[in-house]
Amino acid sequence: MKIEKNYNLSKLNTFGISARAKFFVEIHSEDELQELFVLSEFKNNQKIFLGGGSNILFTEDFNGIIVLNKLKGMEILNEDAESIVIRSMSGENWHDLVVFTVRRGYWGIENLSLIPGTVGAAPMQNIGAYGAELKNVLENVETFDTATGIKRIFSREECKLGYRDSIFKNELKDKYFISAITLKLSKIGEKNTSYKALQEHLEKNKIEVKNPKDISDAVIFIRQSKLPDPKVIGNAGSFFKNVFVKKEQLQKLRADYPDMPYFEEDGVNKIPAGWLIEQCGWKGRRVGNVGVHDKQALVLVNHGGATGTELVKLAKKIIISVKEKFGLELVPEVNLI
Repeated sequence: MKIEKNYNLSKLNTFGISARAKFFVEIHSEDELQELFVLSEFKNNQKIFLGGGSNILFTEDFNGIIVLNKLKGMEILNEDAESIVIRSMSGENWHDLVVFTVRRGYWGIENLSLIPGTVGAAPMQNIGAYGAELKNVLENVETFDTATGIKRIFSREECKLGYRDSIFKNELKDKYFISAITLKLSKIGEKNTSYKALQEHLEKNKIEVKNPKDISDAVIFIRQSKLPDPKVIGNAGSFFKNVFVKKEQLQKLRADYPDMPYFEEDGVNKIPAGWLIEQCGWKGRRVGNVGVHDKQALVLVNHGGATGTELVKLAKKIIISVKEKFGLELVPEVNLI
């Protein structure tokens, strides 16, 4: 384990933003974690645990320590005729875990294919896509208290999972390092094709879902057709959360905007943030080095040489325009540092 100083973070965030960290270290094992927790560089500085860098925007240099999570490993803990329990270390790439399960015919996270980032970010964000969320299959989350080094396992209920939210983003932010998660998946064909875009793709292409790979392949196709590759143009996927509205407010909005899309999930009405942004004329627009993607208005992009501040300014302009037109408040999904 080597602590580096004044480390360039441009290759460790999918926006490709140039920023530097006062200290930087890679962690490859739980033993190294324990060593790290007692070092002065860790104890006496602000800290960020970084995975794939796909949900973070650096707006300035970071005057603390960046810990890059490299904990690897996947294993099957137990199984029966109907289900299987899988444990994955938090430094694994999320999509690699999806591939691991889909190839074996296990149902549960196929709708979450190609979501960028590491496994450790999944419970923090309660990742979700195409009608599925992590909370539906999560069993527990293994963590280490960053102050004491003591290991603690959080049950799904203790994680307080909400829409792109969890206890680790709120009252326990920066207090625990997620080292591993455990999922319970199904061996029985419990397909989830309720999401409109997924359903339409399957019907249009006359795809009969026989296994989780069929859904995974469909989700990958849809995502790649709509979302830009960070290797080609800097972005962090969806920049904003979808907007929650009460039934009465939704009815008023749809009276003025009859074509306004919405979907109901767990008794809550959500309006796609991308649609709101597009209606305000932002889709495909460029402002200096930053802009809004031309195929998906929910994605902000770095056209090259952008700073985090430029992206934040663009995001604020979008938030204001949506507020003025619809009276709705957009909230960033990306973590601003």
